[in-house]
Amino acid sequence: MTSAKRLGMLTPSSNTVLEPVTTAMLAGLPEVSVHFARFRVTEIALSAGALAQFDDTELLRAAELLADAKVDVIGWNGTSSSWLGFEADMRLCRRITEATGIAATTSILALNEILGVLGVRSLGLVTPYLDDVQERIVANYAGAGIACPAERHLRLRDNWSFAEVTEAELMDLVRHVAGAGPDAIAVVCTNLRAAPVVAALETGIGLPVLDSIAAVVWKSLVLAGVDPARVQGWGRLFSLVAPRSATP
Repeated sequence: MTSAKRLGMLTPSSNTVLEPVTTAMLAGLPEVSVHFARFRVTEIALSAGALAQFDDTELLRAAELLADAKVDVIGWNGTSSSWLGFEADMRLCRRITEATGIAATTSILALNEILGVLGVRSLGLVTPYLDDVQERIVANYAGAGIACPAERHLRLRDNWSFAEVTEAELMDLVRHVAGAGPDAIAVVCTNLRAAPVVAALETGIGLPVLDSIAAVVWKSLVLAGVDPARVQGWGRLFSLVAPRSATP
């Protein structure tokens, strides 16, 4: 009998997309369950109050609660280090593992690993964020040697409102960015409903479309010792092979 695997996900309190989407992605893997712990996140901005939402202390408290469920991996199902700087997630993962003994990853560290596997050097970017947040994200990727030849963002601040963006709107944004011919396109936000339309988009535009929720699920499965290729119908990402090692 296949042993049960439990994936733990740290979830922004106002997010209404990642839980149902993650559960749907894993529906074909009967031995895999997913468990969520929330902490307060209500807005995305560069103000002191908004940035303070991502203090490691709150994330660690939530991670410790997931550890009580004896999960095999803990994923931060959020994209904050795309504007805070990638080191923020590297530090968080180290602290989670030190505190719980459980391997950890994040949406952005998983995405960055995927970009490396694919050899991406130019990335199209779609987000719901404000101008200054988007500028930070583009700058952080430029610092990592990945150019952003085209981007679209919706200038939204309220995290709950991101879930109100329709799949049709997201498809239009991705198609627009694809016109610049990047190596891949990333939808950066775990409260956007992009994952269900990734497969259709990839068929239409011929480029990898990397969703933030899918990225952390992919890496979490790898860390838990489950073949991600068993996830069918959610895009070519799940056919990628990665080493079974914790994200640093």
